[in-house]
Amino acid sequence: MKAEIIAVGSELLTPDRIDTNSLFLTEELNKLGIEVLRKTIVGDNRELLAEAFRDALNRVPVVIASGGLGPTEDDLTRETVAELLGRKLHRNDEVVRAIEARFRSFKRDMPAVNLRQAMVPEGAEVLANPRGTAPGLWLEDSGRMIALLPGPPRELKPLFLEQVFPRLQRRVSGVRMFHRELRVTGLGESHVEERVRPIYTRYSDVNTTILAAPGEVQIHLRAWSDNAAQADTTLDEMVRSFELALGDRIFAHSAVSLEEVIAEILTTNRATIAAAESCTGGLLAERLTRIPGSSSYFLGGAVCYSNELKTAWADVPSELIQAKGAVSSEVAIALAQGIRRRVGSTLGVGITGIAGPSGGSQEKPVGTVHIALASSEGVKERVVHLPGDREMIRLFATQVALDMVRMHFLFNAKPRASL
Repeated sequence: MKAEIIAVGSELLTPDRIDTNSLFLTEELNKLGIEVLRKTIVGDNRELLAEAFRDALNRVPVVIASGGLGPTEDDLTRETVAELLGRKLHRNDEVVRAIEARFRSFKRDMPAVNLRQAMVPEGAEVLANPRGTAPGLWLEDSGRMIALLPGPPRELKPLFLEQVFPRLQRRVSGVRMFHRELRVTGLGESHVEERVRPIYTRYSDVNTTILAAPGEVQIHLRAWSDNAAQADTTLDEMVRSFELALGDRIFAHSAVSLEEVIAEILTTNRATIAAAESCTGGLLAERLTRIPGSSSYFLGGAVCYSNELKTAWADVPSELIQAKGAVSSEVAIALAQGIRRRVGSTLGVGITGIAGPSGGSQEKPVGTVHIALASSEGVKERVVHLPGDREMIRLFATQVALDMVRMHFLFNAKPRASL
């Protein structure tokens, strides 16, 4: 079964509001085996809205719309769909009473404009919305199904799950979507494509999507089938081939961040970590501590931006900085060793570099970053030349640092990999 999603509201065509409802709806429809073919955002314009619904209903049997059910003149979804289907609108007294009761619960009188929300197209089922004044509507027409849902996510999500999901569940076939996801770091999108294209092109029944994200590449595999065993076998076979092609560049087999992977690795190995950061300005510490429970493995860190504080807080010898420069492998190593020794952590990370946009030279251009990882086994150091603006360089530098931690345990402690 195929579906389309229509998000209604002129505010969604501005930079001030993002349509997140369609992401939720797509996920839930996929669970039912319903494939979303198109998503459309339409402003509060009756002609454009009618065109969007007309076109969608000509293409697919299921249309889910969000927004445009409010009490104001620019809320046009209800009227537009009724007119398109040739249905008259009638006031539903039960809906009126529900809206009045909601206002009374706030010790307020219902404004007259809210009566618009009680206008229901002929033959439509009212989907009660206890979390707002706009009820949803379920319409069927010539074998097509239309769900009109309120725009606020806190109203839409429970209303869909409680009332629309069961209705659709009764109509769907045995076809389901089967999904696998791999996350890769240390390789660009084009390099990933080169390695895996000879594999995924052999599977015409599987949709492969390669997406670039900051510091990582995501690979999504989707197969639609009514044979679960066959779909799982095919996807697992593809994953094994991708693992051979990409090796240790795969850091996760699900939708998790690299810092979440590191959190599990550190916890599993009962290891702790500390960081001495210069050009990243505490971003590595922020990523490590955004995970709940990070106090069990992150002991602390220092933002050693000035040369003086590199010496005072991480014991980097001032003569080393003078001799080698603040941006050097020697200083990165000293930062990692110094912070590890200061706080008594299992691992110490040192980062120093040039994030730009100024400060670079021919010898050390903007994007030059030295990263070191100190442990009881010794020190590993990398110099990378990162592209992008200041924020991207800082983010990529922390990604490299986290990946160095992952690789350390991959080749030393062999942690349990469950992500």
